[in-house]
Amino acid sequence: MQNFSDDAHVQTGDDLALQTYFKAGISPDDVSAVFPLKRAQPVLQAFTALFHGGFNAVLLRLLVLRELAADVESPSLTRADINAKLAYLEPEALETVLSRLRGNGLLAWDSGAGVYRITPTARNVMAALESLIQVEEHNDQAEMSYMLTQVAGAQAVGGVSVEQLHHLLGRLIELTEEFSDAIASGSEFQLRAAQKKWHTACDWVEKGSKIIHAITHDERADAATHKAAQAIGRAQSALLNMQGMFSRALNQIERQRVHLGQSGLSTTDIKTWLLQKDDLAALADQALAHPVTPLFITPSEMIDVAESELLSHRVSALAGALPTGENAVSIANDNDDALHELDHWLDLLSNIEPGEKGVPLQDLLLPASFAVASYRASMLPLLGDPNESALQGATGTLARLPLIFQSKDKMQKLNDAQLAAISIASLVAAPRADDTPTAASPIQETP
Repeated sequence: MQNFSDDAHVQTGDDLALQTYFKAGISPDDVSAVFPLKRAQPVLQAFTALFHGGFNAVLLRLLVLRELAADVESPSLTRADINAKLAYLEPEALETVLSRLRGNGLLAWDSGAGVYRITPTARNVMAALESLIQVEEHNDQAEMSYMLTQVAGAQAVGGVSVEQLHHLLGRLIELTEEFSDAIASGSEFQLRAAQKKWHTACDWVEKGSKIIHAITHDERADAATHKAAQAIGRAQSALLNMQGMFSRALNQIERQRVHLGQSGLSTTDIKTWLLQKDDLAALADQALAHPVTPLFITPSEMIDVAESELLSHRVSALAGALPTGENAVSIANDNDDALHELDHWLDLLSNIEPGEKGVPLQDLLLPASFAVASYRASMLPLLGDPNESALQGATGTLARLPLIFQSKDKMQKLNDAQLAAISIASLVAAPRADDTPTAASPIQETP
């Protein structure tokens, strides 16, 4: 025979006077936070009556109270109605639950009419529980919907409290710190999970902005309420501004992502695939022909092997002969016409004396064919180039010439067989060799 007795009426060692929990010389009435809790004793006792004990007992009480509160057609229920509605429960268990609910003010028994009625306290408690259950069903990852719903409802009836606003503010600050930690972790998986949660939080922030705006402009609200609402507004702004931080962190990870050859697969794809496997060890089944045999050696043996390897490398390095020399591959012909042309042009540029007004560009490029003039013009950007100046050879000599290339955004026509027009430009000698010239496309071929 099963025992359905309720332990709510049994005095336990934990049921002590409130004063015993406080230090000597301190009265609970002197602590300001105790008063609102003592004032809410009826509703707190209602929660205690429902949630005291094991989970199965709590579930049974909520089941009975929820079933009875769902019948809104009649404000009262007879015992026969209750037995019919909860016919799937053992009679003794049902009687135990009804006795507990009745003894703690969640059910009212009208002895004259012989009926049960749901008390207002019970309906308030069930309404709060239904809101929490609905939040869980909708999978609110940001866990803000319930608190925002409470604030919105309280504001609608003109009774929002500072404590409700502080709970919402605390949740916003927790989310901001959580997202900041995810960004600082550098983990792509944590970032993407946090970004998904961030989008959910932003949806609730947008819905709550009007509520917070109404609270801040409510003349009936006191200073503490205004201050809390303004703090919530700042926390919402900080939360919304994290979009750029998420984007920068994900872009940085994208630039550092490693791809496996030309397959298109990346390390992120491999990790995602591995996370989907329940048993990673099973991937190695039949992958190894022989089991791995561990080798155990002592530190003395490790030193002997390391010394032997070191000495063998030194001996081989000393005994080895130098490799035979080979002729360098010829990459350029000393008789190349381009090199002769560059040497000739260097002599021409070297004759520009400091103090001159400037030599027109056409006098330096012409007379010559279009190919030679184009070659000379292509060498002009090397003048003053610091990287090229550090090199040897003709181009390095050209880069070190103390010349300044001056040009205008205009073209002048030429009377030449191959060049129709050329930029208005000149080369001027300067005492400094590190001035960087302005390169342009100075010539235009005759059509």
